[in-house]
Amino acid sequence: MKKWEKNVRKVEPYVPGEQPKEQGIIKLNTNENPYPPSKKVQKALEETDVEKFRLYPDPAIESLVCAIAEYYGVEKENVFVGVGSDDVIAMSFMTFFNSDKPILFPDITYSFYDVWADMLKIPYETQALDENFHIIKEDYIKENGGIIFPNPNAPTGVFEDLSVLEEIISQNSGSVVMVDEAYVDFGGKSAVSLLEKYDNLLVIQTFSKSRSMAGMRIGFAIGSKELIKYLNDVKYSFNSYTMNETAIRFGVAAIEDKAYFEETVKKIIDTREWTKRELTRLGFTFPDSQANFIFATHESIPAEELQQALRKEKIVVRYFKKPRIDNYLRITVGTQKEMETLIQTLENYLKTKK
Repeated sequence: MKKWEKNVRKVEPYVPGEQPKEQGIIKLNTNENPYPPSKKVQKALEETDVEKFRLYPDPAIESLVCAIAEYYGVEKENVFVGVGSDDVIAMSFMTFFNSDKPILFPDITYSFYDVWADMLKIPYETQALDENFHIIKEDYIKENGGIIFPNPNAPTGVFEDLSVLEEIISQNSGSVVMVDEAYVDFGGKSAVSLLEKYDNLLVIQTFSKSRSMAGMRIGFAIGSKELIKYLNDVKYSFNSYTMNETAIRFGVAAIEDKAYFEETVKKIIDTREWTKRELTRLGFTFPDSQANFIFATHESIPAEELQQALRKEKIVVRYFKKPRIDNYLRITVGTQKEMETLIQTLENYLKTKK
């Protein structure tokens, strides 16, 4: 080890899903929306004046903050915007998780949480999901330095009823509870409805999934004015210009097209339910996903074998070689045509195993 290396912050990094470069791939591994963004985004692109790129963007991101606030029926002081929900969550970790007590999150969850905790030297404890991949709420009603969990969960797709969330939030008034709602638009009910009752609740969402904007990196948090002020204080101490001008403009255009958003989400939900029925027919089981993916295991063929077989046919799905979930595939819901190809490919492969 070189002398200077002793002062390097060493972490086990998050491993993002594969982004294949080859042509003809059916990409069902990173939960992207298979449909393009709203045409209003295209129009905003065409109307963008590149002359303005010589100027710094609005550090308060007011146009996008106001558009989000209007959509969710809150005040602009209740909204924080960042570069994707990953940026928002990381900023929230830095802002709110500063106790010497451990933060709590599920043992099967978004695998960035422990990375941020390790990087920021935040103590944490994982709480085991039950045999059906549900949160055991009693595990979160104890001394802690903060709580975070996705709802619906990733990678399982399981949605927890808001009554479960409310009991956890109400019993933890001394810490901030973050609910990561990256997938909530595909079947869940947002915890935003609880914000009037709890000033320790922070709800985090993204434009990456339901609004087809993963490439623009737009995320946001909604919470009490006090929480949002503290977040902005940290942001301005870290990087005043977290959002670029194009992302701000395109984000406003996307959230203003409610009709297209609802149409796209409905298509994904319809295709997801069709895919569930077909996977069941082929011998797969899975939790009842309320997200834009399905977390499936087969009755006789190992998940890793199926992943490799699909990859040979240019279909990419996500496999996690981790305890408790190493026999599951996380399958993003693509277009109806893509999912029909997936089902046919699986059916053909399963016939060769009989």
